[in-house]
Amino acid sequence: MRRRILLVEPDFRSKFPPLGMMKLSTYHKLLGDQVVFIRGLSSEMRSKKWDRVYISTLFTFHWKKTEETIRYYLSAVEARKNVIVGGVLATLFADELEESFGIRVVRGLLNAKGDLDRNSLIVDEMIPDYSILKEVDYEYANTDSYLCHSTRGCPNSCHFCAVNRIEPCFSHYKCLTRQVRSIEELYGTKRKLLLLDNNILASRSFAKIVGEIVELGFYRNATLNGRLRFVDFNQGVDMRLLDEPKMKLIAKTAIKPLRIAFDHISLKNMYIDKVKLASENGILNLSNYVLYNFKDTPKDFYERLRINVYLNNQVGTKIFSFPMRYIPLDAKERGYISKHWSWQLLRGIQCILLATKGKVGPKTDFFHAAFGNTYDDFIRICMMPENYIIYRRHHENNGAMDWNNTYKKLSQNQKRWLFEATALRKFSKDDLRKTSSIKLQRLLSHYIETDRATTSKSIDV
Repeated sequence: MRRRILLVEPDFRSKFPPLGMMKLSTYHKLLGDQVVFIRGLSSEMRSKKWDRVYISTLFTFHWKKTEETIRYYLSAVEARKNVIVGGVLATLFADELEESFGIRVVRGLLNAKGDLDRNSLIVDEMIPDYSILKEVDYEYANTDSYLCHSTRGCPNSCHFCAVNRIEPCFSHYKCLTRQVRSIEELYGTKRKLLLLDNNILASRSFAKIVGEIVELGFYRNATLNGRLRFVDFNQGVDMRLLDEPKMKLIAKTAIKPLRIAFDHISLKNMYIDKVKLASENGILNLSNYVLYNFKDTPKDFYERLRINVYLNNQVGTKIFSFPMRYIPLDAKERGYISKHWSWQLLRGIQCILLATKGKVGPKTDFFHAAFGNTYDDFIRICMMPENYIIYRRHHENNGAMDWNNTYKKLSQNQKRWLFEATALRKFSKDDLRKTSSIKLQRLLSHYIETDRATTSKSIDV
């Protein structure tokens, strides 16, 4: 009997197409079921009756939106067990979701026969259904990409990463040729190859995977209809496993960019060596993920960003950095502050990144303008009221100049007081009255005024 299947992605901001939903769509269409894909809350879809409603989840700090979405669609099925929730958040909070809603939760991957129904189909091996992306009024990035895995899982167990709980078994090889050719046959040729592997360098079959990439047309300087083709190991490569033979293999591909995580300053020398090795092999376009608010200090964070500027000048690379704020795996919101950080510093970085669209560019002038010439400059910028950071040019002669001039006159003890006072909260007029220092009162007044001006467009940090 033909079943009615509703696939729901909560309407959080999503950069990548929902690969899990795309594979579920293919699975159910192979069984002859009717499939509808939507984003967010739809009263029209909730008013209908569905045999199953699947809801995807992403980061744990999307808890409220996820909970809201689940609750909204409970009435769209005859029994709550016909609401099926999967993904990162669902795996990490599986017991709580089951107890709270009586729904079915998929832990990890649907990578075995019979996971959903009594048949031999394996959902995770389905070719993703690109056609469902046209059913929603939302523009995903990377739709002109083959979305593939050449491996699954990761042999590491990093404390800040959920991969070992979602994909606990490391699979060294998944046939890329089958995936790419099947997508091509159904949905046409794609210009990019996006590999979502969590630790591709850990694979015993890495050389074989690179051979497939090259044979599929993603070799160095490859073009399609006059435009360059690109391959992207999107989750980044583990630089501890990146030796010269592997770098030479990567250099055979149309890699752009090469992503290398730079999670801690203790890896400084290794990171510099790997970037230089990439440059020597003709790989100049790089990107790195810079974890912060974990075990690092603000000085560690600034230094890691500064090193990229140094490398760009020294070896000719173009490194774009993407700072990634650490949030514990059991956190249901974004508010976590590690012991070396403060609310104001984290908010300051968020404001800088809002102005730079989340990335740190390769040019020295850009870096100095955004993050300062020195570590002390960086702290000063982060301590500024948010409007002065985001709209720096607009305010440089309108408020920000007075704030900066006053800040520079503070003693070290006063700067320390300001740092501690902004650690967990905003300022109020009561703080002004309790502060005896004229200079500190003058600084605090800027926070109160700019907070009032930005009430309607606050930043989630």
